[in-house]
Amino acid sequence: MGVKIEFDMRAIKGLEEAVKKSAEEAMEQVLTDLVNSNTMPFAIGDMQDNQTFVAVEGDTVKLVTGSPQARRLYYHPEYDFQQGHNDNAGGLWLDPYIDGDKKDFAKNAFEADFKERSGV
Repeated sequence: MGVKIEFDMRAIKGLEEAVKKSAEEAMEQVLTDLVNSNTMPFAIGDMQDNQTFVAVEGDTVKLVTGSPQARRLYYHPEYDFQQGHNDNAGGLWLDPYIDGDKKDFAKNAFEADFKERSGV
């Protein structure tokens, strides 16, 4: 008795592409939610509006803030942040997405988009 297994490589390639696109879309949704939550420090808007973006590098999708002050501001929530533009401005603005009340936000966004793209 023999078993023959054939893979539908076109379908597998389609699933791989759906994974990449869904991951990118999930990060875009996180970015949109982050901006809408008004938690990033905001003086003139450059760090939030221009220096924070979704980067795709090969199979990796990540949310990047490329401004030089981002690291210093992020890790020092004790600073007295201006709240004229963003009412909730402060440090550690990604913590809700890491281990807080929004920790499943990216996963849920990915799952919903992947189901729609792939039909799985």
